[in-house]
Amino acid sequence: MPKVLIVEDEPLIASLLEDILIDYGYAVCGIARTVSAAVALAKHHEPDLAVIDLNLADNGLGTEIIQELGGVGRLGILYTTGASQVMLTRTDGHARLAKPYRDTDLLRSLQIVTEIKSTDLASPPFPRGFQPLPMAPAPWP
Repeated sequence: MPKVLIVEDEPLIASLLEDILIDYGYAVCGIARTVSAAVALAKHHEPDLAVIDLNLADNGLGTEIIQELGGVGRLGILYTTGASQVMLTRTDGHARLAKPYRDTDLLRSLQIVTEIKSTDLASPPFPRGFQPLPMAPAPWP
């Protein structure tokens, strides 16, 4: 049973997300509203996956969690956000799912993130609002 960390600053959304994940066989190892709480939970529980809202409480950004953990590593990362103008790459995580999303879109997205994490490939069909994150561009010489 994969362990999932939920990082969401809206308590109602976090609770609904937790219920969905548990109903479908995931183990939720914690819910965090801030970057510091998410980093602490990730270090303590070593989750397999993380569902991370991009904009967090205390003006934190979800991408800061990955920076503080030292990079993507073995953690499968799915960002959920309504902010489409934010540029994310594979150095930030594996995929993005636009809010609002359906339960089935979330579950399929987590399957794809697990696939990307293990094979570096994402197999369609992709759910509505899902986007695998592109590789980071090479630095300019």
